[in-house]
Amino acid sequence: QVQLVESGGGLVQAGGSLRLSCAASGSIFSINRMGWYRQAPGKQRELVATIASGDSTNYADAVKGRFTISRDNAKNTVYLQMNSLKPEDTAVYYCNALLQPSSLRPTYNYWGQGTQVTVSS
Repeated sequence: QVQLVESGGGLVQAGGSLRLSCAASGSIFSINRMGWYRQAPGKQRELVATIASGDSTNYADAVKGRFTISRDNAKNTVYLQMNSLKPEDTAVYYCNALLQPSSLRPTYNYWGQGTQVTVSS
C-alpha cells in the first residue's frame, strides 16, 4: 500500500513564503512523476507544478517565477517552495504521484490527503 503524507501548510501573510513537503512510502518500485495540485473553495482542482523522473518540471502560469518544485529521489519526497504568496494562492494543496508499486504492476495515480495554505492580505 502506498501513502503520500504532506506537511508544511499554514497561514502566512501576502508576500510571505511556505515550503510544502510530501513523502511517499509503502510499496514503491518506481516513481514516474510527482507534483502538486490545489483546490480553492468552489473551484476545480488545478495543476500547480509537476516534476518528472528526469527532473523536468512543469508549472501553472499563475505560479511561474514564484514557486519551485524539487524532489529527493532517495527519500521519495517532493517539495514545493512557495514565495511571494498571494491571497489567490489560498487553497488545499494536494500531493500527487504517478508510480509503479511493483515491477509486476502498472503505474497508478496516488493522492495525499491535502494540506491547507491560507494567505492573508
